Amino acid sequence: MSRQNISTGTRWEPIVGYSRAVRVGSVVHVSGTTATDEGGALVGKGDARAQTIQTLRNIERALDRAGASLQHVVRTRIYVTNIVRDWEAIGRAHGEVFGAIRPATTMVEVSHLIDPDMLVEIEAEALFE
Repeated sequence: MSRQNISTGTRWEPIVGYSRAVRVGSVVHVSGTTATDEGGALVGKGDARAQTIQTLRNIERALDRAGASLQHVVRTRIYVTNIVRDWEAIGRAHGEVFGAIRPATTMVEVSHLIDPDMLVEIEAEALFE
């Protein structure tokens, strides 16, 4: 089976040794993704909803580069830094995108993400023909 690594061109990918997404056959795995713009700056500082929306846009772009779409997502994993305060804003933003698709999902609280201003990180898996 062929493998396609999808890169965003950030400086961290070669340093850490990862790809934004990896497509193997009809499966796409999207790495943990945060709310950065194309220049690498955080979008939505202090706003969990805005960060979730930007994160999902970034996931959508990665899927598109791999030949898939949000419609193909079967699983998401959501990591949040303050689940008590932010779960509803993050969950509602996730629901705006995936309400009709309804992938399996998990939301867990983590002590922090790589940037202290990041409130949410999301992974996704897609399956398509």
